[in-house]
Amino acid sequence: MSLNNSEIGGEAGSPVIDQVDTPAADTATARRSPLRLPETLSRYLVRGLALLAALLVWHWASSSGFNLFINFENVPGPLVVGQALTEALSNSDFYLHILHSLRRITVAYAVAVVLGVGLGILMGRSRLAEDIITPYIELLRPIPAVAWIPLAILMMPSEESSIIFITFLGALFPIVINTVHGVEQTPKVLVRAARSLGASNAAILRHVVLPGALPSIVAGLAIGMGVAWFSLLAGEIISGQYGIGYFTWSAYTLIQYPQIIIGMLMIGGLGTLCTLLIKWLCRPLLRWQVQEKDR
Repeated sequence: MSLNNSEIGGEAGSPVIDQVDTPAADTATARRSPLRLPETLSRYLVRGLALLAALLVWHWASSSGFNLFINFENVPGPLVVGQALTEALSNSDFYLHILHSLRRITVAYAVAVVLGVGLGILMGRSRLAEDIITPYIELLRPIPAVAWIPLAILMMPSEESSIIFITFLGALFPIVINTVHGVEQTPKVLVRAARSLGASNAAILRHVVLPGALPSIVAGLAIGMGVAWFSLLAGEIISGQYGIGYFTWSAYTLIQYPQIIIGMLMIGGLGTLCTLLIKWLCRPLLRWQVQEKDR
């Protein structure tokens, strides 16, 4: 007995397209699909490979005496620097340098955050305050940290306070400017809508202005942390005892090339860790951004 197309359930001449997936088919498809790493892991893998490539180039340039506009003949290679770092890590004074720098950064940056965010909000919300404070910000902001050293020594009661003052100035200006930018970029229609609903100025600031300005404020906090470490190096040159900046400058005066690179790498590494810490602490405040991206 033969079956026609109508008895199968389809029209004459039309193919049957419904198929039943079997576990064997799923297994075969899974075996054919390439193995993919999680996106976050793959990105950090690329960054690690980029750093490894830089180390290889550094090793090749220093070992071969590369000298083409940039001279690597007297630059110690990564193996020599690694050996010197091992010796430094076995010395307790090296950790004192790190602790002193971290303490100075913590004090100076905390004051810069409180004062910088406060001034930025005030300038962004008040035209009179912006007109009064902006000339000082624009006049003092271009002055490099090194130029503040003589004046800081004259004004501050101690060398320690001078270093903290110079570091504070480095972190202050990026925080102020980014906070002002974030507050001024808050949509005026949202402010008018909140005011029409009976919200007070304090409520508008808390629930409308600050959430809208947070991305710019967080960017200013991250930039300010990087500039703070840059300013710390300049400030610690005047210190006669401890600090990563003093460690680096002392290595330069004693012509200890591996220690110079160790000091530079420590400043960069500590600065990077501090910036990542700031971003991690501010991540809960920016959770709404992630939710909007997921929509």
